[in-house]
Amino acid sequence: MKGKANGHRHSRTRAPRDSAKPLPPNYRPTQGEPFMNPVMRQYFKQKLQFWRNEILREAGVTMQSLQTESLHEPDLTDRASLETDISLALRTRDRERKLLSKIDAALRRIEDGTYGYCEETGEPIAIRRLEARPIATLSVEAQERHERLEKTMRDD
Repeated sequence: MKGKANGHRHSRTRAPRDSAKPLPPNYRPTQGEPFMNPVMRQYFKQKLQFWRNEILREAGVTMQSLQTESLHEPDLTDRASLETDISLALRTRDRERKLLSKIDAALRRIEDGTYGYCEETGEPIAIRRLEARPIATLSVEAQERHERLEKTMRDD
């Protein structure tokens, strides 16, 4: 399948549907193997799904905690502390909600064969970057250009 990202063309193999094959033991993607081969796609799919499930589990724990906590603390200091904790928990959940949408988008890119390719240049994103940030959509170089442009716009 030919992929296209902002006018840049490169070849990609289509990600198979329902590829739930177990990964080889201790598998880690390397630069020496074909980029986004089926095993590598499965590795990142599992990594993203695990991350997604962890966030959902933590959100459930937070919601359960919020339901059992009581704002009817007689001591004002205790109540203020509890309100601060709740506010922090809700802000964290909101950030994680946004992260879930990025994880879901990355899982869709795995399915459509565009995962791992820079949205700006169409070139492969470095494996080390994807390992560190599996939701990355830009290569390090493209991300740095983007950040420099943002900084220039802010400084004006």
